[in-house]
Amino acid sequence: MTIWRGQQPLILASQSAARKTLLYNAGISFEALPADIDEREIQKASGLTSPGEVASLLAERKAAFVSLRHPGRYVIGADQTLARGSHLFSKPAGRIEAAQQLRALAGQTHELHSAIAVVCDGATLFSDVSVAHMTMRALNDSAIETYLDAAGDVVTSSVGAYQLEGLGVHLFESIEGDHFTILGLPLLPLLKFLRSDDMIAI
Repeated sequence: MTIWRGQQPLILASQSAARKTLLYNAGISFEALPADIDEREIQKASGLTSPGEVASLLAERKAAFVSLRHPGRYVIGADQTLARGSHLFSKPAGRIEAAQQLRALAGQTHELHSAIAVVCDGATLFSDVSVAHMTMRALNDSAIETYLDAAGDVVTSSVGAYQLEGLGVHLFESIEGDHFTILGLPLLPLLKFLRSDDMIAI
């Protein structure tokens, strides 16, 4: 028996392995079709500086891009920003920049803002932003280099140079926020929306 009631699967406008795993484990029928948009250019043109607003804008733009190419389908867009104070971080371009980000975050608390949007035919039906507070351990250069050696190229695929579901967990002292927010897909508010729209049986 399936819990999915939609006539067609959802579309996830992302190729994130973590997001796909979360939806799959929740029993949501979906297909992944990433949005081909220039996130940094959209952010720059918007003039937005609030981490939550930036994440929300990008989540909606991703979903809208895919939605307009698949009429009548519900499309999920998601985005995550990392901020320490007023400074927004982007994905590191390489190992040197990854090390720089880790030095800037070590011993500090930063925020992850995870946004989600559901769009159909270009119209936003639902959006939400959740926040997690992440406190990284104090790390010396030796610890940072050891981590980068062990983690490998994956450090450039995530802002902050870590993935909490992998070796990145060793970098942290404490975390305040739910697991789904940290992995970049606020699943509980999404499920509440889908339930209200009679898309899932539970």
